[in-house]
Amino acid sequence: MTIDFVTSQEVIVQARRNLSQNVWDYLTGGAESETTMRRNRFGLDSLGFRPRVLVDVSRVDPSTTFLDHKLRMPVMLAPIGSLQIITPEGGVTVAKAAQAFGTVNFVSSVTQPSLEEIAAASRNPKIFQLYVQGDMKWIEALLARVKKSGYQALCLTVDTAHYGHRERQMMDRWLPPSRRGSGYEHRAALTWEIMDAIREIAGLPFILKGVATAEDAIIAVEHGVDAIYISNHGGRQLDHGRATIEMLPEIVEAIGGRAEIVLDGGIVRGSDVVKAVALGANAVAIGKLQGWGLGAAGEAGLVRVLEILESEIITTMGLLGVSRTDQLKPAYLCKTPPLGLAHEMSAFPHMPGGRLT
Repeated sequence: MTIDFVTSQEVIVQARRNLSQNVWDYLTGGAESETTMRRNRFGLDSLGFRPRVLVDVSRVDPSTTFLDHKLRMPVMLAPIGSLQIITPEGGVTVAKAAQAFGTVNFVSSVTQPSLEEIAAASRNPKIFQLYVQGDMKWIEALLARVKKSGYQALCLTVDTAHYGHRERQMMDRWLPPSRRGSGYEHRAALTWEIMDAIREIAGLPFILKGVATAEDAIIAVEHGVDAIYISNHGGRQLDHGRATIEMLPEIVEAIGGRAEIVLDGGIVRGSDVVKAVALGANAVAIGKLQGWGLGAAGEAGLVRVLEILESEIITTMGLLGVSRTDQLKPAYLCKTPPLGLAHEMSAFPHMPGGRLT
C-alpha cells in the first residue's frame, strides 16, 4: 500500500475503512456519556496562542528528552491493550515504528505478543506498563521478565480499580481480549504501600500513570516516583472527569520539578503537543491517534502519523517565535472560548460528515 497521507484526517478515514465496528468502538469510544473524553478536546480548544514576532526561527528543533532518553519530538507512544486486534503483529509493529521515527513506546502488559518478543523487535528505549493482575509473587515473576528483557522503566497504571462503563463496547456485546481475563480484584486493592513494594522490586525508573490531582502528585513524589503520568485513560474510565490539560498546571506547580511529567488525553495535533509542553509537560503520549495510524497502514501508518505531528509542531513553534522546546512557557498561551462542540474528532473540521462512527 502506498502511503500518501498528507493529514491525520486522511489517516483516520482510512483506519475507519479498515477496522471492524467492534475494534473501531474499542479504540475510539469513551465511558458512559463520554463527557471526560470530550472535555479532553474542549480543554485543549480552550487555550489560544500568544505568538511573538521578529524572532529568528529559521531552524526549529522540536527534540527533547524524557528520563534521559532522547526524543525526536516530545511525543511518545502510549500503552494500548489488545494491539493485535488493530494490527496483526500488535506491539511488535509499534516498537518498530517507534525505532524508525525516534521515540519511546510504552508496552502494555495486556497486549500481544509477549513482552520478550516486543522487547526484541527493536532497539529503541521501551517502558513496560503494568496492570496488576495477581499477588506479589505474580508481580515478582513478571517484573523479573521485564528486567531480563531490557526495559528501561516501569509504568504502573492506577486509574483502573474498576473497569469503566464503555457503552459503545457494551452495545456491541463485545469485549477486547485484554478485558476477558481476571485480576481486577488486585487492582481495586492497590495502595501507596503496594506501589512502594512494586517500585522496590522493579529497581527501574518508575512512572505512575493515572494521576489527576495535585494532592496525589505530591504524595507520589514523596514516595520517590520518577515521573508523573497525567491521564484520565482517554476518557474511558471515570466519566465527568476533568481534561488532562486542565490538571497539568496544578500538578506542575505542586511537584516543583521533583519529577518529570508526561500527559495524554485528546492529543491529536501538533498544536496540542506545544500547548502541553508550554504548560510544563516534558512530553505527551498518544493513544487514539497511534491506534488510528496502525489501523490505517500498520507500521508505515504510525510512522506517517508521527511525521505529520512533527511537521505541525515545527510549524506551530516557528509561528509562535520559538526555536526550541525548552523556550515554551505559559506566557505563550491564553484562555480563549472554544468554537463548536468538542468530540474525539472535532480537531479535524473536514472529516466526512463531521465525525466517523
